[in-house]
Amino acid sequence: MSLRYAVLAALLEGEASGYELSKSFDVSLANFWPATPQQLYRELERLAGDGLVASRVVRQERRPDKRMFTLTEAGRAELGAFAGRPPKRPTAVRDELLIKVQAMDGGDPDVTRVLIEERMDRVRGKLDRYRRLRDRLLDGRAEDEYLATAERVGPYLTLMAGIGFEEQNLRWCERALLVLARRVPLG
Repeated sequence: MSLRYAVLAALLEGEASGYELSKSFDVSLANFWPATPQQLYRELERLAGDGLVASRVVRQERRPDKRMFTLTEAGRAELGAFAGRPPKRPTAVRDELLIKVQAMDGGDPDVTRVLIEERMDRVRGKLDRYRRLRDRLLDGRAEDEYLATAERVGPYLTLMAGIGFEEQNLRWCERALLVLARRVPLG
């Protein structure tokens, strides 16, 4: 999948500047499709060139002008067609830490422990952000009520996938640290 469809999906929320879109990615899409601001701006230009998004310039006093982007009908149609196609390939895990854990038996297990503990800290931070976003989306409603009445449920469902992924990541870290703590040094 390209960044193209992630940007189009983000614009379903409504008109946004590149900066706003970047912030939206950090909060809602980064759990499954991270992108740098530079990548987003380049993709917005391509999408505008392809007629899938429209832009307008908003003049601002004491600040640089900003461009606001919206989906065009062609963009909505392309996004709808994309949403109906099966994924090209199944999800694959590409995680440098797992390679380091795989290779740890030839090195210092304390270094591996530190790397796993650092991962745990990052995971806990992401979970906190994701849970705050969930609370904002629910806005005091029960989950069942929200899912039955919200205008859009896609962002909530992808957020739940991100929370589940990070919770599993945290469980793995905890288990790996427990295994390392219980190991008896050989030799």
